[in-house]
Amino acid sequence: MLRVIRRLKEKSPIPIKASFLGAHTFPLQFKENHAAYIRLIIEEMIPAIAQEQLADYIDVFCETGFFTVEETEQICRVGIQHGLKTKLHANQLNAIGAVELGVQLGAISVDHLEVMNPSAVQALSNSNTIGTLLPSAAFFLRMPYQPARELIEANAAIALASDFNPGSSPSGNMNFVVALSCIQMKMLPQEAINAATINGAFAMELGNEVGSISVGKKANLIFTQIIPSINFLPYAFGSNLIDRVMINGTFI
Repeated sequence: MLRVIRRLKEKSPIPIKASFLGAHTFPLQFKENHAAYIRLIIEEMIPAIAQEQLADYIDVFCETGFFTVEETEQICRVGIQHGLKTKLHANQLNAIGAVELGVQLGAISVDHLEVMNPSAVQALSNSNTIGTLLPSAAFFLRMPYQPARELIEANAAIALASDFNPGSSPSGNMNFVVALSCIQMKMLPQEAINAATINGAFAMELGNEVGSISVGKKANLIFTQIIPSINFLPYAFGSNLIDRVMINGTFI
């Protein structure tokens, strides 16, 4: 899959970043031998991926019943040694210290954040790590939504993303993500649009290229139908309000 992503990077007009998430769950043959699988990741997988330059980031699902904080740190530090920056699946199910570890490791982002405690909020608020909220995953899994207002009021930088995947969020519809963030997480429309655009770009380390209308940035734009105000974007959550899309200055 990483090789496919590399080929797509070469052909796509849209910038793509790749994460290596070998540590999502333990394969059946390693259920009773976690240490052996971690050795496989750090001694074989990461070096091979780094040698072929297949990934930009190392990622781990740091949760109770999956990878512990200690295991996550071990994997991420080896990834860092091989030039892979850190991202983490953090605090989706439990608050076990994943966010705090991500901040300590200088993670570009920590993603999910459904279950936050004061320690995690404080760690994120005092850092350059972006908290990526995935409300459509919470919607699909019938889980509590992320505490967006608490994070914003703590001055944490947050982004919005779809978490598009077949298991927990089978939709890449960012219009719906923005709507959910306003309707269910009490974000203001301008906060949600900011989180879905410029902050999302910074969560991919692309904030100097895309994500806002600025001199010198790529003209990657969406043009809506005529609407009364930006408030209409989350309000009309079931409607397709996009009229045209421009990538690199060209309508597609």
